[in-house]
Amino acid sequence: MKLAVVGATGLVGQEILSVLEERSFPFDELYLVASAKSVGQSITFKGKEYKIKGMEEVVKLAPDIAIFSAGGNTSLEWAPKFAEAGTIVIDNSSAWRMDPTKKLIVPEINGHVLTIDDRIIANPNCSTIQMVMALAPLHVKYKLKRIVVSTYQSVTGTGKDAVQQMMDERKGINGPKVYPHPIDMNALPHIDTFLDNGYTKEEMKMVNETRKILGDQTIGVTSTTVRIPSIGGHSEAVNVEFYEDFNISEVRATLASTPGVIVQDDPKNNVYPMPINSKGRDEVFVGRLRRDDSQPNTLNMWIVADNLRKGAATNAVQIAEFMMEKSLVY
Repeated sequence: MKLAVVGATGLVGQEILSVLEERSFPFDELYLVASAKSVGQSITFKGKEYKIKGMEEVVKLAPDIAIFSAGGNTSLEWAPKFAEAGTIVIDNSSAWRMDPTKKLIVPEINGHVLTIDDRIIANPNCSTIQMVMALAPLHVKYKLKRIVVSTYQSVTGTGKDAVQQMMDERKGINGPKVYPHPIDMNALPHIDTFLDNGYTKEEMKMVNETRKILGDQTIGVTSTTVRIPSIGGHSEAVNVEFYEDFNISEVRATLASTPGVIVQDDPKNNVYPMPINSKGRDEVFVGRLRRDDSQPNTLNMWIVADNLRKGAATNAVQIAEFMMEKSLVY
């Protein structure tokens, strides 16, 4: 088993290495790949030093699996080259997610659609993953009609430079900026670029990816995504209308029995999901479950998960584990 991690020096790349170590992912050889300026530098993993390699060198080494977290342009250029060499590419960027020839996978929900012919597999957007993890079991029981979601997303979703901007502002340092406005003590209703329809790319990712993962293009989805000065995870206020009616106790029981989901729903004792508690965890946390009395068959819920973990690194590693478990690696 030859494994490559592309983008190994970034926030998600570093998290992928942590997840691989924690889950004792089996490999015989590990190739760490980063941008040209990082080639030759060393990263210590499980007590061993690994030199960072360049793309061309690693393509020739033909790893069995390559987990990409190096941006869309890199994925568009290099994923096909790795795939041609027989590598399974699990890509964390948005490059392949809406390609009709590529699978968009959350293993607990739709891993069963993967086959041995899938050489490029898309990892969904972080905010989409945590939402569908909570909604998928409810969709099975009550059938989703419409989703209204507002997100409160961590600066870690933008990367190391965004975290640095927030910390600089907190210390009164006038350093490099990645956001068009201050982020500390602020909330930016602006994630990714704005489109002609007035929505951002991030908002449309949630619309389109949700439908693709759940395999239902009839679900109505509208989204507002907001960046807030937090670290530890993304939070989402989700209003869900179903075709079938529900009762809250049944919803709670369904979610509590869903693998990868933890219900924290005791507001009288101040128990509800918060990003400060999701940091470093792989589970999706759900709480503030309550009926929307303004219209029939509608539920309000609050969903929190570590965007670097289940929202990115862990989901990618789980896809790799799934492919190996089902003997889909050749």
